[in-house]
Formats: sequence, C-alpha cells, structure tokens
Amino acid sequence: MAEVVIRNVKKVYQSRDKKRRGEQVVAVKDLNLTVQDGEFMALLGPSGCGKTTTLRMIVGLEGITEGEIFIDGKVVNDWSPAQRNVAMAFETYALYTHLTVGQNLGLCLKAKGVSSGQIEERVKHVAEILKITDILNIRPSHLSGGQQQRVSLGRALIRNPSVTMLDEPLSHLDASLRLETRIEIKRLHQRVKGTFIYVTHDQLEALALADRIAVMNFAELQQVGDRKELYDTPANVFVADFVGEPPINLYYKSRLESRNGDLYAITSGGEYAFKVIGDKKEAIQSRYSHKAVTVGIRPQHISLSPKENAEALTGRGALFEFLGEIGYLTVNNNGLDLSLLN
Repeated sequence: MAEVVIRNVKKVYQSRDKKRRGEQVVAVKDLNLTVQDGEFMALLGPSGCGKTTTLRMIVGLEGITEGEIFIDGKVVNDWSPAQRNVAMAFETYALYTHLTVGQNLGLCLKAKGVSSGQIEERVKHVAEILKITDILNIRPSHLSGGQQQRVSLGRALIRNPSVTMLDEPLSHLDASLRLETRIEIKRLHQRVKGTFIYVTHDQLEALALADRIAVMNFAELQQVGDRKELYDTPANVFVADFVGEPPINLYYKSRLESRNGDLYAITSGGEYAFKVIGDKKEAIQSRYSHKAVTVGIRPQHISLSPKENAEALTGRGALFEFLGEIGYLTVNNNGLDLSLLN
C-alpha cells in the first residue's frame, strides 16, 4: 500500500488534429489530489476530461509538464513504471491469446526472473482471491468478458503493487456482468486492502465502489469528496448535474422573491415557485436577492401531494417511466419540466 500525492500537476501536449497542428492542448490543469494509503479513489468525469491522462501520469506511461507526483513519500517524476511498483488494468484486457490464463498471470514474474515454484505459488494465490482457479489452463479466447476482466485484474495484483490502477474496467461488459464484477472489485479491495485508483465515466460505478470520488471536467478537478458530500453539497452546477440518478432538476436564470415573510425561488418564466427553507435561508437571501440564481432540486426530494395543497406545485403529467418498485415521473407546466421519483 502507498499514499499517492499529486501536486500542482499540469499536462500539455501538441494537438494531433491536422486542423490544429502545432496547437498546445491542456489535458490536465493544476491538479492537486491526495489518495490516502489503502483508499479506493475514483476519478470520475466525462470523456476527455483528463482522468485517464492522470492515471497514465501516475503509472509513468505519460510524462508530466509541470508539478510533482509522490508515491509513498517519494517524487517519482523521473521513475520508470517498473520503479514505481504500480500496476494497471486496462479498459481492453490486453491478454496474450496464445498463453493460458495461468501463463498470462505469471508472465511479469517470469520476466523478473522469479523462480517457477514462486510463480506457481503466486498464481495460485491470486487465482483463489479472484475465483479463477478453474480456468488457469484455458486460453483467453474461450473466456467470457467477466472472466477476462478478472484475469486482467489478476495480472495487476500478482506483482503485489503499492498502487493498483483500473481504467474503465467494466465498460465492455453487459449490465449483469458489470454488477457482478463491480461487487467482486469491491470485495477484492476489502481483501487485499491496497490503494486503488479507479477511472470511470459512470457515476453509479464511482458511487458504489469508491471511498472518495474526484470529479473532473475540462482538465480540471471540480470537487473531491465522499458520495454524500458530492450528492448533498456539490461544489458547482457541473457536479450537481453529473452526480445523481435520476439527474437533478436545474433551472437557470431563476430569481428570489419574498412573499408574506417566506422566501421563494421563482423560475425564469414563473412556471414554478420553490419555497426556500432551512438554516441557510437568510444567508441565501442576503447573498443572492438581486442576482439570477440556478435552482437545483433532486427528484428524490419531491413527492406527490395526495390532495390539493396551497403549498404544492402544479403541472400536468407528461411522462412516466416504470423502474420496478419506484417510478420516474416528469411533470410539465407551461413547457417547463419537473422530474420526481414516485
């Protein structure tokens, strides 16, 4: 296990686009992040936000333009991937199809000159952890996607790395296998108690697996926190919109208005009036009373009123999605949607 510290890291590269040849592209900008010893950290964000580039810089597959990366208290900017003692499981499993599962697992140890007896022992140990002992003599082409992913994880773990990196490991699996493999990854982390860094664009994966989540967008870190912090107190509109399922209701260019001693947030066209409550009401009124505001309301925080209520919002049901025990209802009032769980 090891702590990973990223300090003021920037990554700039030359554009490969013919139309932008010679232009500098900022892939990661002024990144500061600490992954604690033994922590499961997720890097979450849309495609192109810089999360995989960050992972590759930690591993040593990409150089950094500015800043420092520390692993276990040591600056590793100039260290090779082998010197860093980190391992990476790729989005594409990168297994050797002419070798068996056991041979794939032991290949990196063989390259290091580890004895055949030790290799056999380590392969058996990792296979037991990942529950793949019954496929050690099978070649990857005969495995399911979930089995191939476990073998890929095994190749990373067999080296006893200080840090294990996982780059979109579930993206090629179908829904049922994603859930199954996600559970296995969580159990694996609990068992080996290592430092894991997990890259994903899927917020459900990040929320389910990680101790903390670092949200990135446009090459910059937006917020770091546990699932509750990101969900309840997002740092900005992007985090509020990106984290949470179903998505948050967002109403831009709204305004604050006092009515009979109460404070309301009114949508731009007057379609909805949301009553502001709680201990932050006065601070909100003082700071934003003469400014346009963005109102965000989680669908989980809205419920249907069983009868007419003066405090209730009104609208016409426009769409209902059946999700099993709950339903996702979209209500419309003068062209503006409001979504809630029912």
